[in-house]
Amino acid sequence: MKAEILSPELVSQLGRLDLIARLVVEGFLTGLHKSPYHGFSSEFAEYRRYIPGESIAHMDWRVYAKTDRHYLTVISDETNLRATLLVDCSASMRFSGEEGRLSKVAYARLLAATLAYMLLRQNDAVGLVTFDERPLAMVPARSVRRQLFQILKELELLPVGHGTRLGPVLHRVAERIHRRGLILLFSDLMDDPDEVLAGLKHFRHGGHEVVVFQILDPREIELDYRGEYDFVALEEPDSSLRAEPAHLRRGYQKRFEAWRDRLRRDCRRQLIDLVEMTTDMPLEKGLGAYLQKRRRLY
Repeated sequence: MKAEILSPELVSQLGRLDLIARLVVEGFLTGLHKSPYHGFSSEFAEYRRYIPGESIAHMDWRVYAKTDRHYLTVISDETNLRATLLVDCSASMRFSGEEGRLSKVAYARLLAATLAYMLLRQNDAVGLVTFDERPLAMVPARSVRRQLFQILKELELLPVGHGTRLGPVLHRVAERIHRRGLILLFSDLMDDPDEVLAGLKHFRHGGHEVVVFQILDPREIELDYRGEYDFVALEEPDSSLRAEPAHLRRGYQKRFEAWRDRLRRDCRRQLIDLVEMTTDMPLEKGLGAYLQKRRRLY
C-alpha cells in the first residue's frame, strides 16, 4: 500500500470515520503500537446470548430466572491504560486555507477516530471529550466493543463551535478525570499560551501522560496569499481586516514562529509530547511521530 493512498484529499472523499480509521491502522500502523500495559482485574462488560455447546461457566442464572433466556456474562480485563481524547471544536478549528483541503477540525476528527480504533482494538479503555469554550460532549473511558461506536458517533456529530477558552476547559476536564491515564489533545492551541500551559500542567500534576497534537493549516504558518484579502476572525465574525499579506508576511511569520517555539519549550519542560502536524500531511505520517515515541518508551 502506497503512502499517498490516504492523502487528505482522498480522505475527504471517503467520509466514513470507521472505514478511514481501519484503513490507517490496518494498512499502515499495524504492529507499530503495542500496549505496554497488562490487565490486573476484571469488570463486567456486557451480556450476550448463549450459543448451545458453549461452556456455562459464565452463565448468568439471575438473568435466566427473570427472562427464561440464557445469557453469558462477558468480562473484560481492565488495563492500566485509560486514554481520553480531547477534540477542539472551536471556530478557529474550522479553518481550511485551500479548497478541497481538510479543515483542522476534520483532520482532528480523523486522528481521534484512528487512535480510538487502535486503542480499543488492543483492549485499552478510551473516552472522549469535545469542547469549544466549554465541554460539549463527554464519553467516559471504557474498553468494551461498543465504545468505538459511541465515540465515532460523537465525532461524526461534532458541533460548530464558538470561541476558545482552552485553559479553563482543560482545568474542568482534569478535575473530572481521577484515574491516571493518557490524555490526547487535538487542537490548534490558538489561545493564551499561559492559560494553555496551565491547563496542560493540571493533567501532569494529576500524574497523566499528555500528548498534544497541534494541528495547523499550512497557510496559517506561511501566510501564503497573493493580492489583497479581507481577513475575518472565525471566532469574531463581525471583525475583519483588509490587507495585502506580502507586506505583513515577514513580521507575521516571525511572531508565529516565536509562539510555536514557546509552546515547544514549555511542553518540553513539563514532559508533554507536542506533535506538530499540518492538514496537508497524510494521516499515517501525522501519527508516525506519536507511535514511534510510544514504541521507543515501551
